Amino acid sequence: MNTRLCLLALGLLASGATPAVEAPLDLLSLSAEHTARAICEGQVSSATVVAFWLARIEARPELNAFISLAPQAALTQARAADARLAAGQGCLPLGGVPIAIKDNIQVKGFANSAGTPALAGFFPAHNAPLIDRLQAAGAIVLGKTNMHELSFGASGYNRAFHGATVGVRNAFDPSRIAGGSSSGSAAALGARLIPIAMGTDTGGSSREPCALNGCVGFRPTVGRYSGQGVTPISPRRDTPGPMANSLGDIVLLDAILSGAPALAATPVPASRIRLGVADFHWADLDPEVAAQARAALEKLRLAGVQLVPVAMPGLAQLHAKVALPVVIMETRQALTAYLQEQATGVSFEALVEGIASPDVQAIFTRMIVPGRVPGPDGQLQPGAEAYQEAITRHLPALRELYHSVFADHQLDALVFPTVPEVAIKADEQASSAQHFARIIRNTDPGSQVDMPGLSLPVGLGADSGLPVAMEIDGLPGSDARLLAIGRTLESIWGPRPLPAE
Repeated sequence: MNTRLCLLALGLLASGATPAVEAPLDLLSLSAEHTARAICEGQVSSATVVAFWLARIEARPELNAFISLAPQAALTQARAADARLAAGQGCLPLGGVPIAIKDNIQVKGFANSAGTPALAGFFPAHNAPLIDRLQAAGAIVLGKTNMHELSFGASGYNRAFHGATVGVRNAFDPSRIAGGSSSGSAAALGARLIPIAMGTDTGGSSREPCALNGCVGFRPTVGRYSGQGVTPISPRRDTPGPMANSLGDIVLLDAILSGAPALAATPVPASRIRLGVADFHWADLDPEVAAQARAALEKLRLAGVQLVPVAMPGLAQLHAKVALPVVIMETRQALTAYLQEQATGVSFEALVEGIASPDVQAIFTRMIVPGRVPGPDGQLQPGAEAYQEAITRHLPALRELYHSVFADHQLDALVFPTVPEVAIKADEQASSAQHFARIIRNTDPGSQVDMPGLSLPVGLGADSGLPVAMEIDGLPGSDARLLAIGRTLESIWGPRPLPAE
């Protein structure tokens, strides 16, 4: 499907239906914010911008980044944006700028597959509200991106939607995973196939793939953006997650999606930032990640950021008592309601029967369908009691642990490597339970208690040449402060690494 649609895009370009692909500006180096400004000022047309990015996508089919594209519709919208400006109408924050959307976020005119075969023919009647906000700001949806099937994984090795190679592949090395579950959005950003994208995040799904592909991923406080029209896992934890190649674009997307005022451009002074360095997040790092992460900390220290060692006793144990019971026991009800409310024409049973990826099929048939979770001995047991314990006892204790650490040490955020390792090889084993747990080890705990998190690239592994990223997590509701701090950290760590062209 990728190849056919991309060839269609090339055909449109060759037919003279759009301006030449060559743009008067270096569009690769422009953020979405600056691209919108260039379009507004008449330096480049939206049609030229859209044609440029369609050609970029066509050049990298081996990444399997997209499930569907709409070249004709995107070019039509681009011409309309150009006509709007020519008629003297005002500029929009993302006027004429293309965006990629993870294929579990409903966009009218596109199928919303959530990466699974049973939903490949589901065309929603309405946009998700967040898409309405993006389109009102002038963004043009170019396509829907590939993902780990039903968002239940961290590798992006989806058996359902792919070309000659299986799974979404890493922007820096296509033999490696892209991460997940917002796999295609991250791969497209890392390879510079699109200027901005949307993902979703339940336990790291926008931050972790960005860490592995060298882009910026943001998880807001749960509820900051509308989650309607998004295929769910756990309503308690799910949230849309903006993804981009610069923090400025994340800030812009956050303002559009939340309705909050855009942040001022001035970063927070480094000397006024206190970041906690918790032992849990810094244990058992792969050597390449450890080296880059320690170097990133040293840059912060030299710039004047206050780094505070903190202990979080019991974090691992509390997280273990919450993570699986909440997700496993909420999924069936949430998915069943979604399938019915959105008139998908697909039952929960048919959805499960059609799951293509062995790892996801195993999660559903062994745990979600029968409502069973691993017990203390590792054996599966009925999950209702564990779920109630998680909600009534362990989640409040986990939340209190974070709040007390922040209060005791007067922290703005915690800082740690987003993923303990660089991207691993792409094969069936990449989706094993062991790899899944390790990949999301650092991103998942804070996700349990609604915390916002921001992942920023800091360099490349010395031997692998693969991206390494650092994350900052703040208390719920601290999104604006976290993004402002992110501006300072981005200025200290420098521009993101780029893959070879």
